[in-house]
Amino acid sequence: MERRKFLFQSAKASAFLLISGNLLANHLPMFNPIKKKKMYFHYLLFWLRKDLSEHEVKEFENFFEGLKKLPYQKNLRYGKPADSSPRSVLDSSFTYNASMEFDSLEELEAYGKLPEHLALVQQYKPFFDRMLVYDTVYN
Repeated sequence: MERRKFLFQSAKASAFLLISGNLLANHLPMFNPIKKKKMYFHYLLFWLRKDLSEHEVKEFENFFEGLKKLPYQKNLRYGKPADSSPRSVLDSSFTYNASMEFDSLEELEAYGKLPEHLALVQQYKPFFDRMLVYDTVYN
């Protein structure tokens, strides 16, 4: 009986410490050992020239494949607009989009200045009429 009482008291004490520790950590960031890391996303939209051949449009994908090989960026993905149902907030006018992640703003900005990056942009710039870039930070 004493052993059961001891185990029950220990379980109650552990639960109390766990709950109070979590409450304290959530309300006092200095006690929270898990720091939330910021992630930076670089999102690109391209409108290719209307006069490009099907082969040239496909060749444009080599731009993204080249970007994948560069340092700093990770998880580069690219694609075309989905066949989503039309709605007033949906813009499917672009030809290609791409997104990639960076660990810091410094890495994102260093990536943009890489000679290899600038060379790829220069090489494929004649393929598109318009390009938009959105840089976002997530906590």
